[in-house]
Amino acid sequence: MNLKKYVKILGIPLLFALIIHFIFDGDFSEFLKIMSLSFIFFVPFGIGLLTVYFSSIKNINTPGYRFTAPWVSVLLFLLITLCFSIEGWACWLMVLPVFFIASSIGGYVGAKLKIKTKKGKTYLSALVMLPFLISPIENYTGAHPSIYKAYTFIDIDAEKDDIWSNVTRVKTIAPKQDNGWLTSSLGFPRPIRAELNYNGVGGYRKAIFDKGLIFHEAVTDYTEGRSMSFTITANPHEIPSTAMDEHVVIGGKYFDVMDGTYELDQLNRKKYRLHLYSHFKLSTTFNFYASIWANWIMKDIQNNILQVIKQRAEQQSKS
Repeated sequence: MNLKKYVKILGIPLLFALIIHFIFDGDFSEFLKIMSLSFIFFVPFGIGLLTVYFSSIKNINTPGYRFTAPWVSVLLFLLITLCFSIEGWACWLMVLPVFFIASSIGGYVGAKLKIKTKKGKTYLSALVMLPFLISPIENYTGAHPSIYKAYTFIDIDAEKDDIWSNVTRVKTIAPKQDNGWLTSSLGFPRPIRAELNYNGVGGYRKAIFDKGLIFHEAVTDYTEGRSMSFTITANPHEIPSTAMDEHVVIGGKYFDVMDGTYELDQLNRKKYRLHLYSHFKLSTTFNFYASIWANWIMKDIQNNILQVIKQRAEQQSKS
């Protein structure tokens, strides 16, 4: 296959994706948004459709080619958007599975259009316009905010007072103590420390993360050594624009954390179970998918904090 053919097979889908991204990410219309099912499904569908349609009949007749060739175009789109800081790594990691699946479906449809349909180009032109046709309908119906719960717990062999002192206030967490593998992979801010000015209802707690992220927490329910509940506010304007991808920024219009609760139960004379759960809100038109990732992220953050509390409380009790 000559260079011109490669440029056609990969260049046209790539140009299509970049143009759609430019339009959907701009202020051209309130009905065309990147954070929509129309974009995250029908754009990769169009990429796969164009990649396979412009391929040779010989390649198209290979089932494996129909499903995997579109991935090359998707990965090129990924690399360009990352290299030019058009999109962030966190967003890409979360949507990549959908992009691969949707592009493979598009590749299958593209093969059928070229092999079995006389008016293939007419149908092709109509199908690549689907993001523009579906997005206004999707945005007209609007995003439906939904509340989700992330629950975690850990068992700790330590004195009750040692555990509780590390719950209310968390001293500086060194990078080597940070075990949040998912949030670290996504480039999310890592926890540094938590401060509390008063043990009781009305207390102000500040959870400080790197990259300028601060959770402002107001204690709403408190029982010494037993439970602590607090509201959580993250002000996105406090976070530098380079710290987090705008589409997943905490406290933004798509993802927000609402509250948190610690509960400590005694299992036996020497062991306690520390529960930590939070509620978060999603406001997208694809909450069914976004909630999976958001729940993983919140649990990763919480498990990380619980591990730090366990390690420190057990160490204090032994000393």
